[in-house]
Amino acid sequence: MPLGLRPSGDGTLVEVRAAAKSSRDALRGETGGRLKVAVTAAPERGRANAAVARTLAKALGVARGDVELVSGEKSRDKTFLVRGLTPEDVRSRLGGDS
Repeated sequence: MPLGLRPSGDGTLVEVRAAAKSSRDALRGETGGRLKVAVTAAPERGRANAAVARTLAKALGVARGDVELVSGEKSRDKTFLVRGLTPEDVRSRLGGDS
């Protein structure tokens, strides 16, 4: 299943499946059309959401402020807006065939 990337007026919406309390912060491939992002932070008081945003920003080579949670605050399935990148840019920076 292709990775869930949708163009937005400001950039690209990225569908994410978050895995909190993991052994390290890392991208873990694709699952069900969503980018799996593992973070060490616990899912409390927004810590895991912030860690997912930081991990995405680092992997995509953008500033942390360019990654914003737009839906799924209390769910494992989330949508993040990555400003300034097209879906093709995101796909390329994630390894080309995501």
